[in-house]
Amino acid sequence: MKNNTVSVFKPKKIKNFNPKKVNFYTFHSGFKKRKEDLLVAVFDKAISVAAIYSLTSTPSAPIIWDKKNNRGLCKVLIVNSGNANAHTGNKGIKAINQYAKIASKKFNCSLEQILVSSTGVIGEQLDPKKIIDKLEIIHSSRKKNLLSAAKAIMTTDTYPKTIIQKVKYRNKEILIFGLAKGSGMIAPNMGTMLAYIFIDANLSKSQLQKLLHQHVDTSFNSITVDSDTSTNDTLMLFALNNKKMKKIDNNIFLKKLSFGLQETMLNLAKQVVCDGEGITKMIEITVLKAKNSEQALSVAFSVANSPLVKTAVAGQDPNWGRVIMAIGKSYSQVIQNKIKLSFGKFLVAKNGEIYPKINIKKLDAYMKNKVIKINIELGLGSYTRTVYSTDFTHEYVRINSDYRS
Repeated sequence: MKNNTVSVFKPKKIKNFNPKKVNFYTFHSGFKKRKEDLLVAVFDKAISVAAIYSLTSTPSAPIIWDKKNNRGLCKVLIVNSGNANAHTGNKGIKAINQYAKIASKKFNCSLEQILVSSTGVIGEQLDPKKIIDKLEIIHSSRKKNLLSAAKAIMTTDTYPKTIIQKVKYRNKEILIFGLAKGSGMIAPNMGTMLAYIFIDANLSKSQLQKLLHQHVDTSFNSITVDSDTSTNDTLMLFALNNKKMKKIDNNIFLKKLSFGLQETMLNLAKQVVCDGEGITKMIEITVLKAKNSEQALSVAFSVANSPLVKTAVAGQDPNWGRVIMAIGKSYSQVIQNKIKLSFGKFLVAKNGEIYPKINIKKLDAYMKNKVIKINIELGLGSYTRTVYSTDFTHEYVRINSDYRS
């Protein structure tokens, strides 16, 4: 499979810098034909980490291995792209054991302090020697920057995804930075998505876990490209243990840090959905006045994952009847006559029928935008939820019809 397209959402400038408390090493190890496909992140010492994994019932070997071995500290993170090491049975676990043992010796840490991730083709056995060979030369290798790290974990992504944020409180400033990959097989929980976020602060595992769970639902669990949940989804949050700063226990500071992390996670999540395979538009679906959060989420994702809605948006067709259909197939108990439906600021339906003053010319013009906002008022309560989706194009079919080649 060759993805020759470049997302229309590719940023003009991708954020980059050289981190101090984590050393990134990247290699071409042979999982891909040409490009770099291995990232090894080494921390100065074992640091606190929190993680959230895919809820799939067919998890990859790295997820099984991480859950079994890790206890909330990490010294080395190893990520390969080009091979998912998923549905590979005991051989997949044994492959991880082989390269993890080499890493533990190289970096003088326990197996419990190593985390692993993989992304790529499902069902192919992973050759651990490809990773071991690079671990053997890592001490003579040049350290890489954030952008290089993001490039090494890409699969069908058309651009690397990075973020750098600063959170200020009084005379303190905390750096948050991260990288992610994801392009197809994107849907909660989470997508075929890998994301690693680093906070330059002294935080415990429990604090990291709390921060992560506060914002995952409104960020990485609010995106979908094709409704398919991957076997390998992984989100990790690391605390880099700033020696110049005491452990954070100030609630006001923690709230500011939480807000900064929320912005970071949502930014990366949107970058993932905006690089969906073959997309030309992002669709932002907001459900308002739902009777509860479950209804808001159910209706939003029913619309977001509808092939008929997504293809209409791809064709710049304001076919709002397909949105009404998708609301109905959520099987949530709505009242038709209370639904108010808008595309952007343009009202298209209310009181159970088409809006009589609908402006077709302005609506057609609106559908040419890269971001299409669909707002659905249910008139049943006070709950709101926004999810982010994409259109479906011929290019998506082309990419995924020949993925393994």
